[in-house]
Amino acid sequence: MTVFHSSPRGRQATSVPLKIGFILARSFTLTAFALFIDALRLASDEKDRSGRVKADWEVLSATGHLVSASCGIQVSPTSSLQDPMEFDYIVVVGGRLSDSQAVDSRTLQYLREAALRGACLIGVCTGTFILAEAGLMSAHETCVSWLHYVDFRERFPELRVQADRIYNLDVIRGSCAGGSSTADLAAALVRRHIGEAAERNALDVLQIDRVRSAQWVQPRRPLELEIRNPKLRAALILMEQNVESVLSISRLSAALGVSRRQLERLFFTELQSSPALVYTRIRLERAKQLLRTGNAALIDVAVAAGFENASHFGRVFRTAYEQSPSAWRRSEGGEPPSDAECGEVTGSGDTPQGAVRRETNWLQTV
Repeated sequence: MTVFHSSPRGRQATSVPLKIGFILARSFTLTAFALFIDALRLASDEKDRSGRVKADWEVLSATGHLVSASCGIQVSPTSSLQDPMEFDYIVVVGGRLSDSQAVDSRTLQYLREAALRGACLIGVCTGTFILAEAGLMSAHETCVSWLHYVDFRERFPELRVQADRIYNLDVIRGSCAGGSSTADLAAALVRRHIGEAAERNALDVLQIDRVRSAQWVQPRRPLELEIRNPKLRAALILMEQNVESVLSISRLSAALGVSRRQLERLFFTELQSSPALVYTRIRLERAKQLLRTGNAALIDVAVAAGFENASHFGRVFRTAYEQSPSAWRRSEGGEPPSDAECGEVTGSGDTPQGAVRRETNWLQTV
């Protein structure tokens, strides 16, 4: 059992309206930590004299040892594991997933006990993995970067996860995709506890020209397509996240809060193709990735790409690329086929949108 320095009921009233306790994982992401800190600091900015006026923070540690960021910069903790109720939020900043133990067992226990006492916990970047490992995300939907979505699903298949928004924030849990969206989450906390003027000031000094809410879609380009409409981009991300268990177009549109007809109109307007056709292309891209990087049996590749059997997968693949999956793997030696080999000959200056339009013809046969 962790022994805390003090144990008040709720955070004690102080002159600082917002106080954050940070826990840094081994090889943590320096950008995420720095953006969060600066958003707090700049909330008190007055003529370049920002400081701990309206917000305060501590870097907590069970050992007191220096913590190395993934870039090699080291940060010194400023406090031992204080009573979590001294803070409005405990923020866990994650880093590289390759590290076998991101935080020590004492820190995990501290987080569990903090949750039992009703502390507000937030995972930033892969800090969400640490909270999930501690068993603290089962009642919450976790927001992760699209880059880490598959890893999270594999490690925690029973948990709800999304990678189309930049952050989630409910009453007692928060999760953030990391990167620049860390500043958006920190700014939302500044607005909640200090005010809109402080939020706007922090973002202005950081040269962030707009307030992005939790519903903002992650700046991801599925299939390398230039997508202007955020609903359409979110739809493509959801397709990427649901390759093996294919969503119906009706379920997809419901998840996005639009009608099926509205979603189809978006696809035809911007991509000149239907949602179902583009979804099939995404599944084929996943199949090519699996063929390129391993020696899995074709039935396993087919299932992983959302096809009902190897025969159906082979038929669709051959129609698209004019050779069987096995031949493609052998002839390409792990490299993707050229446009000509795929039957997708493009002229100079052709665009990804043009490739999608041309693929409509062969996809009609699926």
